[in-house]
Amino acid sequence: MKQLLLIPLLALAGCATTGDGAAPVDVRGADVTRKAMDNGDTIEEFRVGGQLRMVKVTPARGAPFYMYDRDGDGRMDSDNDGTKPVYWKLYSW
Repeated sequence: MKQLLLIPLLALAGCATTGDGAAPVDVRGADVTRKAMDNGDTIEEFRVGGQLRMVKVTPARGAPFYMYDRDGDGRMDSDNDGTKPVYWKLYSW
């Protein structure tokens, strides 16, 4: 019986630990600009060679979220319907 309980637990642990935690775009050596908004939010812009590659928004309350420019065209990525996807970091060890 214990073996049957162990299998789903191991599968869940494998899903929770995938990925290396790095950003999907290369922001090494980026110039970071931080802006504090009136409502307490903080916006960090990561520019590589003067081009915006990643934006991190840290709300006054809640988890930070990220927007990326994966293809390097200078605009944040968008879905087919024009919405801009937002990414949260769900797990961290």
